[in-house]
Amino acid sequence: MAQVPGGTPVTSEDLALEGISADLAVHYVRAGWLRRLARGVYCRPDAPLQRDPSLLLLQRQIPGLHVGGKSALDWHGIRHYVSQAPRLHLYGLKSAKLPEWFTEVFPAEYHRKQLFRSDTSGMQYARPFEGRANAPNVSAPERAFLEMLSEVGTRQPLSEARELAEGTYSLRSSVLGELLRDCSNVKTVRLCLHLGRELSLPWAKKLDPASLPTGGSRPWVSRTNDGLLILKS
Repeated sequence: MAQVPGGTPVTSEDLALEGISADLAVHYVRAGWLRRLARGVYCRPDAPLQRDPSLLLLQRQIPGLHVGGKSALDWHGIRHYVSQAPRLHLYGLKSAKLPEWFTEVFPAEYHRKQLFRSDTSGMQYARPFEGRANAPNVSAPERAFLEMLSEVGTRQPLSEARELAEGTYSLRSSVLGELLRDCSNVKTVRLCLHLGRELSLPWAKKLDPASLPTGGSRPWVSRTNDGLLILKS
């Protein structure tokens, strides 16, 4: 356990690989050498739980788990305000509930979402943050932007999405175009094009709507908390 960095959660399976049986782990907890976070999850008692090692453990348990949407945009420096207590937006491919040992320390919400057709074979543009070793998987800015737009009309206010879009002038049009062509959600594709044109963002001029899955020529209409949302192709 001395080799495990402080604040890093470990599972019973991890301990077993180091020769620490379940019974011995219970003994260590009683002796104050281990802190039990939940059934089968422990950490050293001498340091507070750390976010990134905790996310790495969740990645092992939930397929496709990554930091996405507004949280990933924030990590990449795209934000319109500084929240005092931001919630961590996590995405994955399967239904799951975040464990209490994690959410009690790191306020977070989990979204099951398969926004891109290719996600079943591998998460495009969701990689370790800044390419660092032992960093959690985080959406690239382009993927994060589309994940955020996909929530408009449900959990994401359109007004805030528009404000965030104002900061996306540096998005790579080639990556955004690749993701849009792979996107299975018509609303997300149309909203991306709509905001890009409305805000005169540089990447919007380089996208060809005719090559994107916009769902035909009929307007896409939905009632949201911000009013009626009408998106043309």
